[in-house]
Amino acid sequence: MRNHKHHCLVITLFAIAGGLTAATFSLSATTPAASAADEPKAKGDGFKPYTQPIPNTEVKFDMVPIAGGKFLMGSPADEKKRGEDEGPQREVAIRPFWMGKCEVTWDEYDLFAFSLDIKKKAVAGVDATKQPESEKLADALTRPTPPYADETFGLGRKGQPVICITWHAAMEYCHWLSTKTGKVYRLPTEAEWEYACRAGTTTAYGFGNDASQLADHAWFFENSDDKPQPVGKKKPNAWGLHDMHGNVAEWCLDLYDKKFYSTLEPGKPAVVPLLLPTEKKYPHTARGGSWDDDPEDNLSDVNFLRSAGRRPSDPEWSTQDPQRPQSIWWHTDATFVGFRVVRALDEQENLRGLRSKVIKD
Repeated sequence: MRNHKHHCLVITLFAIAGGLTAATFSLSATTPAASAADEPKAKGDGFKPYTQPIPNTEVKFDMVPIAGGKFLMGSPADEKKRGEDEGPQREVAIRPFWMGKCEVTWDEYDLFAFSLDIKKKAVAGVDATKQPESEKLADALTRPTPPYADETFGLGRKGQPVICITWHAAMEYCHWLSTKTGKVYRLPTEAEWEYACRAGTTTAYGFGNDASQLADHAWFFENSDDKPQPVGKKKPNAWGLHDMHGNVAEWCLDLYDKKFYSTLEPGKPAVVPLLLPTEKKYPHTARGGSWDDDPEDNLSDVNFLRSAGRRPSDPEWSTQDPQRPQSIWWHTDATFVGFRVVRALDEQENLRGLRSKVIKD
């Protein structure tokens, strides 16, 4: 991992963020062992790729179906430049879900973050009182506080992956998107993310072990021109997902625990295991590595670009934020982190209605 601080401007950034009210859930480190009844079937005409328009805008994005199955989560002890938090390996059962074909872009996120959806309707003369209930509810949701400077840090906007947003902001975007579309979108669990990234492989990358092929599939330190790149320009993996390696690291739902895998019972596949988030701001997990990661970096012990790589968030990602308390919406020093969304075919009980519990101190 290169030093990200040299990519960020030293500026006074953010306004004071408002508090939020969120649902409360108990912490659960593991889930029960899999059984036939636990695994919904991904059959029928309804489980197929689709394009999701964002209502009352011209923006849309593609979703890819990921059939359920089992895989070995984590990396073997002899994998080059692995992290100690990637083991012990455990068998995991994944339920069917859809995943964003690409990372969420500024085109999508700006509608939420800067209320462009509401402003567009106002310009068009839409009568707010006659909107569908879903639109009224979406319009009423809390939005991010605006930054005082260019939140893209001059690294690009149109078609580019969103960057510098907190885990909380990604969670609240998913809630807004769910309210607006009537379909439940959320962040992927770490298990879902790795399963989708591997796409049936057991190698270091979704395309094999040969890092010399990385440039065909990913934007990273060697080929990124020191910035994130437009989404979907590199080869997809075997399941049709772009940029699972590199470009931006992607937020997952889980609270990070370096010893989490050891809490899973060996010999019994765990069904979509996760460590449920709490009110803690840190650490959460980001996956996939970024445009600023170098697989051969001698200064880093871990190659985060690999399928099993786990990156915990850190308060240093907001070092330049002058606010006290610091923003719950924007990271000043995380030009390398973004996210993509998933939608479960049949949501597991402990994730239904899950919201961020992070609030301003």
